[in-house]
Amino acid sequence: MLDRVAGRSIAVRLAVSALFWSFAILLIAGLILSALYRENTERAFDQRLLVYANTLASNLVAPGEPDRDLGPVGDPRFELPLSGWYWQVGRPGAPAVDIRSSKSLFGGQLPSLAPADDTNFGQIRRGYGNAPDDRDLRVIERDIDVGEDGRFIIRVAGPADEIASDARRFVFALVVTFTLLGLALGVTTLLQIRFGLRPLSDLRRALGAIRRGEADRVAGEYPRDIAPLAIDLNLLLDTNREILDRARTQVGNLAHALKTPLSIVVNEAENAPDEVAVRIREQAGLMRDQVNYYLDRARAAALAGTLGTLTEVEPVIAGLTRTFAKIYRDKDLAIDLAVVDGLRFRGERQDLEEMAGNLIDNAAKWASGRVAVEGVIDLDDPERPRLTLIIDDDGPGLPETGREEMIKRGRRLDETKPGSGLGLSIVTDLAALYGGSLKLDASPLGGLRAVLVLPGDRS
Repeated sequence: MLDRVAGRSIAVRLAVSALFWSFAILLIAGLILSALYRENTERAFDQRLLVYANTLASNLVAPGEPDRDLGPVGDPRFELPLSGWYWQVGRPGAPAVDIRSSKSLFGGQLPSLAPADDTNFGQIRRGYGNAPDDRDLRVIERDIDVGEDGRFIIRVAGPADEIASDARRFVFALVVTFTLLGLALGVTTLLQIRFGLRPLSDLRRALGAIRRGEADRVAGEYPRDIAPLAIDLNLLLDTNREILDRARTQVGNLAHALKTPLSIVVNEAENAPDEVAVRIREQAGLMRDQVNYYLDRARAAALAGTLGTLTEVEPVIAGLTRTFAKIYRDKDLAIDLAVVDGLRFRGERQDLEEMAGNLIDNAAKWASGRVAVEGVIDLDDPERPRLTLIIDDDGPGLPETGREEMIKRGRRLDETKPGSGLGLSIVTDLAALYGGSLKLDASPLGGLRAVLVLPGDRS
């Protein structure tokens, strides 16, 4: 259980800890108070019994015959048969016929609290025993020496259920009181936790706004304990933004630095023999594709996972479908689009265009006449919602063994179709940089299905 609680939020851990210790403290306090109350109740009950015993002792030592009638002790319950209130006076070891007792005892005897070999005469002993009708009794026993008339043992008993009923009433009142107290403590604890952790909740909401692209800094005022964390987070965001800006600049500079020499090489090839010029242009084109591919990877690696970057999916996909419908208009291509409203991609727009564009281009290139594009959102994990793009075509499709080969870098299954063969490889690499994936499968339309999974959101 402790392991499960350890993985919960701070509020849950504080609440569970506070409620557990409050319950433990109240339980221990209740046990102690109930034990003390029972002890005090027994002591008060014994004091009442001792008063009756002292009255009997006074009557016993009064002038006159010691074996005379001791008279009333001031409580009529001693006169009622089997009332639960009894007294008994006799000499140690005396037979039953020589023992005097209250009318309520009805010929019975009270249990002795002194052991048979007891030599400590004169003590006052307290304990529990059974009445003639098997009721539990609280018994007090006192020794008294009347001089020449010898020694006597006085026993007075009362019903023990009076002590038990008083203790039960106290325990009931204690349970009700401590239950209300526990509920009050629980409510105040939850209120304190809610109030105390509110700055952390505000900080979490501020970070959520950054992640959703609604803000670029942690806003708000925080207590002295949390303010340094908010300041450090803002510094980290600023530093990350500066690093990304430098990465963009360096990637752009590298692209210009590489493309310019390639353009010069292609221009110079115009003066070379035809066969050499064709070979140079072909290799320069491959080099340009490779340069663009790795520059795109470098740029995407710098931008992937950037906080606060969100792209609306439907406008991007709609624009791509219109573009490719025009490009492949000679095929009389029908492109069906179904994207969930408010669907957003957690990343750069141009990366989504690159991935979705390659997949739609590939589907349009091989389709016989129909392409279907669907965009859905998976919200099973609220912390990591996933965007899924499904592109189907009605082309010839691919065997299962060929699907993995098709997404390998630079691999082409049909040299008759134009392109460098890097399209699906680019999609795979970009998706991996964003923590996503690309999977090829058989399409219900009869051709190939591409399933692209990316981090997403829904407005």
